[in-house]
Amino acid sequence: MAEPLVSDALRVHPQDDVLVALRDLQPGETVRSASDVVVAQAPVPRGHKIAVTAITAGSLVRKYGWPIGRATRDIAEGEHVHTHNLATTLTAHSDYAYTPPAPPAQLHATDPRTFMGYRRRNGRVGTRNELWIVCTVGCVARTARRIADIAGERLRSKVDGVYALTHPFGCSQLGDDLAHTRRLLASLITHPNAGGVLVVGLGCENNQLAALLGTSDFDPERVRSFNAQAVSDEVEEGLRALEELAELLARDVREPRPLSDLVLGLKCGGSDAFSGLTANPLVGRISTELARAGGTPILTEIPETFGAEQLLMARAVDASVFEAVGTLVNDFKAYFTAAGQPVSENPSPGNQAGGITTLEEKSLGAVQKAGEAPLTQVLRYGERVHRPGLALLEAPGNDAISGTALAAAGATLLLFTTGRGTPLGFPAPTLKISSNSALAQTKPRWIDFDAGTLLTGDGMDERSRALLDLIVATASGQTTCAERNGERELAIWKTGVTL
Repeated sequence: MAEPLVSDALRVHPQDDVLVALRDLQPGETVRSASDVVVAQAPVPRGHKIAVTAITAGSLVRKYGWPIGRATRDIAEGEHVHTHNLATTLTAHSDYAYTPPAPPAQLHATDPRTFMGYRRRNGRVGTRNELWIVCTVGCVARTARRIADIAGERLRSKVDGVYALTHPFGCSQLGDDLAHTRRLLASLITHPNAGGVLVVGLGCENNQLAALLGTSDFDPERVRSFNAQAVSDEVEEGLRALEELAELLARDVREPRPLSDLVLGLKCGGSDAFSGLTANPLVGRISTELARAGGTPILTEIPETFGAEQLLMARAVDASVFEAVGTLVNDFKAYFTAAGQPVSENPSPGNQAGGITTLEEKSLGAVQKAGEAPLTQVLRYGERVHRPGLALLEAPGNDAISGTALAAAGATLLLFTTGRGTPLGFPAPTLKISSNSALAQTKPRWIDFDAGTLLTGDGMDERSRALLDLIVATASGQTTCAERNGERELAIWKTGVTL
């Protein structure tokens, strides 16, 4: 970041054409940043942009040192810059040319801290020791929830919790759409936070139980399954299976594990203009540190890389990873255009109210969560991480779908940055990190960590150490707000027709 987050406004990068208002600005008011003085020509809400120089119609407008759109008319110095005078420049397809990356910088010593995790037979490490019930089809979703409710009371002393991961799909699906559902569920069955898994099928669904289990390299000692149509009492059958698994889980113990065993999902939702200035760069510090320690951060929400993907591609460890990013981005754009939708149908109304104008601006703020970690792998939807370093995962921006995809990819803890707040939780424990202190103060039951203090003088080093302390404590068993609130949802990306 180019300057401390103080004064009336902030210039994020020396080449920027705009400042970000740190408070509501009134017409005629002198506005000062660390390096600039302008006079506001119109009201500029907190978090919105004000032109630091005159901008001619058709010119690219920069923030974060990169274009965030093109001026649709002349913009005077001191004028509010937003949807009325700035438009996206995104296109439906982009071409990329690979340039080998510069030699990596000398790595600093990695953080020696450890967390208390559960080491599984396959070497993966969980942050929880839970029983999960996964259903093959929505027809038995309520059955799975009923089993979980009863078992949760009976087994609370032996496990960290009993949870039904339910969804409405698994039948009336064909081709790739069914394959996506099956692959995602198979990845969840092998999740290291689940010390045991019960898979409940119906019997007549497209997503057949045998086919689902046949695609998953699960530990047979820790997985039970049955079809509800094949047993006399599906609830009692499920309870018997969970009681057997709970006896195994009761013998599991936490042990010290290095940060290299940690897999962090990186997520943002309900973003505001400060997300890319406080919470996301703070999470980026953690991503960088984790990758240096041999751990694995996972970035997703592919539509929220549009316009910023080249920042990630520049860190690809080789040409194959570079090309995989370009293919993934263009494939996702084609997914939009095939449905007759523009690739830039984002930010959301809430994002725009918070000061984000174009998708490029949102993306440039969103990719800050990846820090400076080398990009080592590109994962398609439902795939799991297979090596250390930053992973880019295929999923849309929708919070529930992308949060579920992060868990399926192997994230044992999620970092969720937000400027407007949401109570939503996911299959893996989720830390909510606010971009502004007002949100942390008004929603203390939602927010676990306040990054907004960076706006009032707290140092990035200090706050990143504090956040890493919280991550280690959470990975060692401390519950998140979402967990205490009982917020845990699963959502599957539906991409095909329904019979």
